[in-house]
Amino acid sequence: MPQSLHIPDQTANPAPLGLLGFGMTTVLLNLHNAGAIELSAMILAMGIFYGGIAQVIAGVLEWKKGNTFGTVAFTSYGMFWLTLVALLILPKLGLAEAASVNSMTAYLAMWGIFTAFLFIGTLKLNKATQFIFGSLTILFALLAIGDYTGNAIIKQIAGIEGVICGASAIYTAMAQILNEMYGKTVMPLGNK
Repeated sequence: MPQSLHIPDQTANPAPLGLLGFGMTTVLLNLHNAGAIELSAMILAMGIFYGGIAQVIAGVLEWKKGNTFGTVAFTSYGMFWLTLVALLILPKLGLAEAASVNSMTAYLAMWGIFTAFLFIGTLKLNKATQFIFGSLTILFALLAIGDYTGNAIIKQIAGIEGVICGASAIYTAMAQILNEMYGKTVMPLGNK
């Protein structure tokens, strides 16, 4: 009977790519939500290519590594960015009616519920990842409430909170990259 050959996984960690795609795009969109920059092609392009496609690629690579959490998170949030851009541009192209306030509230609330469940999963992970998903849950709640009420102050608070959330993902990605490169903790992640 032939013995199975075990080849160790030597593929790179895809999480930093997904975290950067999420983090950088989240910071840019929320600078808009906070009132610091306009909504432009720059944010839409980041949403399609880095927040969207790069995260989906990271999710597929996490699947290859056997990481269900990473697969679901990165693929889902990549699709979030692609659907968000579609919600913004499909009406401008005359391909669909613009989403109503109630539709956008439901959309954001569903993503908030999904994120809250993923946050529960992060309780088995490091503190940096817990912070990302905890702050993202709060962000989706604020965005849903801001859209539902039309309250500009809530939307601005959501923008500031979203910049913090996105920055935490960027930090976590850079910590993973630098810690791996230097073979020691250069930037702590708050490991269990």
